[in-house]
Parts: sequence; structure tokens; C-alpha cells
Amino acid sequence: MIQIPTSPAWLRAILNRRMLICIFTGFASGLPLYLMFNLVPAWLKTEDVSLKVIGVFALAQFPFTWKFLWAPLLDRYNIVSWLGRRRGWMFLTQIGLIAAIAWLGQTPVSGQQLPFAGFFESVFGITEATFPWQAFVLATVIAFLSSTQDIALDAFRREILPDEELGLGNAIHVNAYRIAGLIPGSLSLILADRLPWGWVFAITAAFMLPGLVMTLLVAEPAAAKGTPRTLRAAVVEPFNEFFGRHGVQSALLVLAFLFLYKLGDSLCTALATPFYLDMGFSKTEIGVIAKNAGLWPSVIGGILGGIWMIRLGINRALWLFGVVQVVSILGFAWLAWLGPESLAGFESMRRLSALAVVISIEAMGVGLGSAAFVAFMARTTHPAYTATQLALFTSLMAVPRTLVNASAGWLVEGMGGWLNFFWLCFALALPGMMLLFKVAPWNEDAANPIRAESLK
Repeated sequence: MIQIPTSPAWLRAILNRRMLICIFTGFASGLPLYLMFNLVPAWLKTEDVSLKVIGVFALAQFPFTWKFLWAPLLDRYNIVSWLGRRRGWMFLTQIGLIAAIAWLGQTPVSGQQLPFAGFFESVFGITEATFPWQAFVLATVIAFLSSTQDIALDAFRREILPDEELGLGNAIHVNAYRIAGLIPGSLSLILADRLPWGWVFAITAAFMLPGLVMTLLVAEPAAAKGTPRTLRAAVVEPFNEFFGRHGVQSALLVLAFLFLYKLGDSLCTALATPFYLDMGFSKTEIGVIAKNAGLWPSVIGGILGGIWMIRLGINRALWLFGVVQVVSILGFAWLAWLGPESLAGFESMRRLSALAVVISIEAMGVGLGSAAFVAFMARTTHPAYTATQLALFTSLMAVPRTLVNASAGWLVEGMGGWLNFFWLCFALALPGMMLLFKVAPWNEDAANPIRAESLK
């Protein structure tokens, strides 16, 4: 019998249709968030809105932190019957985002009376008599629609990916998410020098159309057994199922792991730009090096991590990629140990090479660690409650990270400088690695029995 050679498993995984879908889900998910981060502040600044008011616009992003509160609605209700439970929510939120983003560029940002002026002056220091309320409300609507789309996309992606493709699929999604930031963060800003803002926002909104077309063309995932029949079940059962499946002690260890695995790495980069400035690098040097040495190694690391995970499995990937993530912190400690005086003595190319290597290794660690971490969260969910449990995991993961990162400046000053701070970040990265002994043992990476049983 003649043996017909077959392509490697990793190549078959990359070339299958599910990976193409993950590119579209990542791009559709990332564009609205980066619009909030990059394009909206630039628009407000060019319209002569004060920096204090622009700062208040960060409050419009609250839905991203609290999305787990309405995630049960997406598990329970199918609001567009002809599309299905997941695609129906994806379709509505994407239509809403296209309309809201385009409308935002037509919204006036001046001449609107500021209510509760005393409150805003005492809390935010805003003494202006006007506030762009229409723009703020629309920005909040965009954040709400975007976070709701994320719930649906995360659940959809989890349900179409088999366990062995979770790493690669989520890595491709995350990298497409990052690349989507080039639209509002680069292309739209270039267009703003040539076109009115209304056209800029309309063109930016049009980049949501590929995600909408994807939603209409793909098939709805097969509904898992145990889909909640009531809203109460959709709210309560995801938590009961999670704690019942793991047991209270093991479930708490999993939640602790979600808190801690990326804590040291996240805190390490919370004040990266001020650190580079303190080390004597110019803003131009930081901008050129950080943009190229940060984005692309992270993208490459994520893709390689997803490919390697096909052979390694999620558990071993968490161990190996976690080590890279932890060791990358030492690069920042090395720069801090050298200090601005020693770095100033380096020739220009050597200085910039040192910065590029540190940023690249850290970005590669982020890409690798994120690929395994997101895959682990997806694997931990029950298919009947995918939306609620994933929303809970991602929201809870962000809360402690945000709170600790807010203390970064205080820690740097209180600990006597950057070197001690980075050693603290290194130490904070270790507890998450230690928890791997319990939540993801090296030699236990079997297929998810919960998913297999639920999909029979």
C-alpha cells in the first residue's frame, strides 16, 4: 500500500477555516477598543477640549470591566432566531458599533452645558462651563457595544475551536486584535490631517464591515447540552457549575492563578515609558524602538506560542512560556542596574540595541504567555455557560492587575528606585508559576472531559 504523506498537524491547524475566522474575530474585537484609546483622545484634543475633560472620558470605558454582569443574558437569550444565539448578538453589536462610531464623528464637542458643575470641579478639577456630553454618551455606548461583542465573540470562538486548537486560535485572535489598533491608532490619524473628522470616523467604522460579513457567512456553533432555560439559571448556574466541578478549594486556586499569572509582567511594564525616559532615552528613540520592537515580537511570539501549543499542550505551554515571561522582567532590571550614566557612555547603536533587546524579549514573553493563558481560560469554561464564565474570568483577571498597576509609581519611589521595583515584579511573578503545580501539572494535559461529555 502506498503511503500518502500528510502535512504536519501545526500546518493543518493554521490552514483550516477556523483560524481564518479567528483573524476576523480578533480584528472586530480590537478596533473599537483602540478607537477609544487612540482616536477619541486625538479628536478631542484637536477640538480644543481640555486635558482634564479628555481624562474624564476614560470613565466611558467602564463597561469593559463590568461585562460579566450582563454576560448571562447572552448565554440565555437568542434575540435573532435566524442567526442563532452567538451570531445574533454578534450581528446586533456590530451593526450598533458601525452606526455609533460613524455618528460619534458628527457629534459636537463644544457649547454643551455642564450639569453638576460643583461635583466635577471637586472630583476631577474641571472648571469649564461646558462638557461634550453627547460625545461622552456615545463613547460609553461604543464601549458597551464593544464589550458585549467581546462576550459573544469569546463564546463563539471557544465553541468552534477543539481543545487542541485553543492555543493557536486564541493566539491568532489576540494578534489580530493588536494589529487592528493600527487602524484608529495610525491610518485614521493620518486621514485626520486630510479629511474632516466626520469622514475619518465614518471610514474607521467601515473597518467593522469585515467582521459583520464574517458573522453572516459562518455557521452557528452546535448548541451544547445544558443551555440555561431561565435567566436565573444563566446567572447562578455558571458559578455553581464552576465550583461544583472543581470543588471550592481547587476553584479558588484557579481564580488565584488567574489573578497572579501575569501580575509581575503587567506591573513591570506599567510605567515603561517613564522608565525609559529616566534611563536617558529620548521620546523619539522610545517611539521608534518601542513601536517596532514591541508590537511585532509580541505578534510573532503569540503565533509561535499557538503553534508550539499543538505539540506541547496547554499545561506545558503555561510552564515554558511562563518562564520566558518571568525571565523577561530581568531585562528591565539589567537596564536599571546599568543606569542612565552607564548607558550614556554607550555608543548610540549599542544604547538603542540594548533597549530593543529588552523590549523585544519582554514582548515575546507577553505573546507567548498570553497565548497559553487565554487558552487555559477557554479550556476551563463549561460549554453551556461559555459567555458568562469567560466574561467572569477576563473581568476578574483585570481588576487586581489594574489596582496593583495603579500603585507602580508609589512603589518605585518607596522602594528607592527602579532596580528594587523590578526585583519586586520578578518576585510577584513567581506565585503564579508555583500555582501551576496545582492548576496545570506538567504531565496532565488530557482533552477536556467536560467539553467532550457536554457535546455528546
